[in-house]
Parts: sequence; structure tokens; C-alpha cells
Amino acid sequence: MVKAIFNKRNTIFTLLLLMMCLLCGCGSQTQKEEESEQEESKIQIGFSFDSFLIERWERDRDIFVTMAKELGAEVNVQNANGDVNEQIAQIEYLIEKKMDAILIVSVDSDGLSEVVKKAKDAGIVVIAYDRMIYNADVDLYISFDNEAVGRLMGEALVQAGVTDGKVLILSGPTTDNNVSMVNEGFIKTMQENGNEIVDIMYADNWRPEYASEYIYGHPEVLDEIDAIMCGNDNLATHAIRVLAEKRKAGEILVTGQDADLEACQRIVEGTQLMTVYKPVEVQARTAAECTIELIKGNMPDAVNVNISDGTYTVPGIVLDPVAVTADNMDAAIIDSGFHLREDVYLNIGEDNN
Repeated sequence: MVKAIFNKRNTIFTLLLLMMCLLCGCGSQTQKEEESEQEESKIQIGFSFDSFLIERWERDRDIFVTMAKELGAEVNVQNANGDVNEQIAQIEYLIEKKMDAILIVSVDSDGLSEVVKKAKDAGIVVIAYDRMIYNADVDLYISFDNEAVGRLMGEALVQAGVTDGKVLILSGPTTDNNVSMVNEGFIKTMQENGNEIVDIMYADNWRPEYASEYIYGHPEVLDEIDAIMCGNDNLATHAIRVLAEKRKAGEILVTGQDADLEACQRIVEGTQLMTVYKPVEVQARTAAECTIELIKGNMPDAVNVNISDGTYTVPGIVLDPVAVTADNMDAAIIDSGFHLREDVYLNIGEDNN
């Protein structure tokens, strides 16, 4: 009799344990399902970069991702490594993943119109980030005033005494639409001040080694030029290394853009005249905010231009660049937090600045 009662109690206890496990399992499964639903309900943004060869793109990426997360979005970052076919494949992947929006730093401004149309036909917002995509009718273009970038470089040379002189341009690739605008602003300023452009070199995929290769291959050019306009600071780095070997660093004036740390160091050291600072934190944050607005069906208030992509007129946000020399390095770069003072003045020491 006692044994029967014990067995009965044991059976009841086992059943209770089983029920508790089932309830816990259901609760756990329910929690997982809720978490999954929350993930799926988040705004999904794809971001396809040309490459991370240029220093600034990593900064753009980090700021954009952080800001997007603060706004409740998830970001899928892709790196095309300078290959337009790879970028097309990555954008198609993002379309398949049903992104709400795709931002693109284009490898080739002419090569993405078809894949952009696919994205738009799928109801995805498409934003041309920093570089226009031709004939694509993107939903938004956000960049800096690239003609002004070239003009600022030209004005800095003129202020440094380069008039009626000779200038070499070491440029980015023709596939980057910004290059033509920067060059246009620069060449116009040079012509207005009697300067001759002796040659223009275009570096495919922004490969910086082309700058040094050009100078090594054209030693006669160094004997006649007063200045070199470099399409970005990475090209300037390689150009100035060759100038230093030939004891012409600081003698031939060099300009660049992007305010890379090495460029800022060279400016305070005296081997690079200036760089053009484009506040990427403003661009990246603005892009994140505007992306969310466009996904919600709203045209962002920040739109300040309408610009042609060759076929269509698209809304744009054009930001102002800043010329940076040794005179305003602290105000433009250090006070803004773009680089630390101890890093910029690393090679010359505090006592010398």
C-alpha cells in the first residue's frame, strides 16, 4: 500500500516537472520568436563601398553605422575592392536580402544604372553617396561641392605665389565623376592666374603607386613645374616620397584632399602646402538621417540642390569643403576632433608649433 502511494506521488511529481519544462520551453521559444520578429522589423540598410583603400571611407562607414543603429536600423556593409562587377554583384545581393535602402560609393559612375533600376523596381531607396551615379535616377545624392574642392586647391597655390607657373595634376580615375568636377574647379583657377597645366595623370582605382610611378617615369617634369595638385592625400603621400628622395619636398608645392593624418603631419612639417577637409562626420550623419526619412516616404529637409545625373534631375545635398593649411590646422582639424593634436604634431613636437 505504501509502495503504491509512493509510486503515485512519484508519477505526479514527474508529470509536474514535465509540464514545467514544456512551459519553459514554450516561453523560451516565444521569446526567441519575439526577438526574431523585432530583428525583422528593424530597418535594413545596405552600404556598398568602392573600397577602403582611401582612409576616409572607414571613418564614413563607422559613423554611418553608429548613427543608423541609434535610429533603429541595421547596416549591411559591402566592400567592392575597386571592382565594378563585384559591386554590381553585391548590390544584387542586397536587393535579394530585401534592404529598405542601399547607399553606394560607386566604383564606376557610368556602370551602375541597370542594377540601380533593379533596386528601385524592387521598391528599395537608392542613395548615391559622395559620387554621382549617372543616368540612374537615384533617390538622393549627397556629397561635397567638388568644384569648390578644386578651386580651394588652386587658390591655395596662388596665395603661395604660384602665378604664371607650371603645374602637374596627379588625379583620380575618370570613372569617378568627382574627379572631373575637382579638376574643372582647379584648372579654371589656374588659368585665371596664368598657370599652365603641363600634364594630367589619372590613377586607375585611386591606386596611389601611380603617382610615384609617374614622377619616376617623367624626371624632366620635375625640372619645370612649380606645383603638383594631387587628387587626394594618398596620391600626395606617394608623390612627396619621391620629391623627398630628389630633395624637392617643400620646394615643389603639393596639394591634396581628405585631410588624412599623414597629410596633416606633412602640412605642419612643411612638405605639403594644404589639404581639403571634407567633414565626413557631417556627411555620414546626414546620410543616415536622410536615409530613414526617405524610407518613411519623406523628402529630407536637408536637400539643397537639384542636380542632373545626365538623364534625370535628382535631389541632392551638397556640403561645403574646408581648405586646411598650417595656419588653420588647429581650428579646422584638431578643434573639430578629426585628428588629435599629439598625432598631427607628432614629428615636430609641441615646442615647435
